[in-house]
Amino acid sequence: MQIEMLYSKIHRATVTDANLNYVGSITIDEELLEAAKMRVGQKVEILNINNGERFSTYIILGERGKRDMCLNGAAARKVHKGDKIIVVAYASYKEKELKNYKPTVVLLDDDNNIDEIVESI
Repeated sequence: MQIEMLYSKIHRATVTDANLNYVGSITIDEELLEAAKMRVGQKVEILNINNGERFSTYIILGERGKRDMCLNGAAARKVHKGDKIIVVAYASYKEKELKNYKPTVVLLDDDNNIDEIVESI
């Protein structure tokens, strides 16, 4: 049996831009992607803390060190610059893999700098 579980998340990121005139996705700083063990093209859920919106999109690579967290295309209508969001990735695990299960949680400050990386829920 496969069980879908939290793989990783970027917690309380600040939206740096919302670009309606772009093919849909979320642009995330390369360093933040590496810390969260996320990949370019990966499907993620976006949870907007400010307005309660929840939606799915995919990741595109942002420039390392710029701390970009930009929603593009149709997703740009669901956020405003300055909103706090959570970026969540899930993965399917076999039951035996869950014995050593530790999702990665990247906690950010208001400027999208990494405060802490936790390997647990």
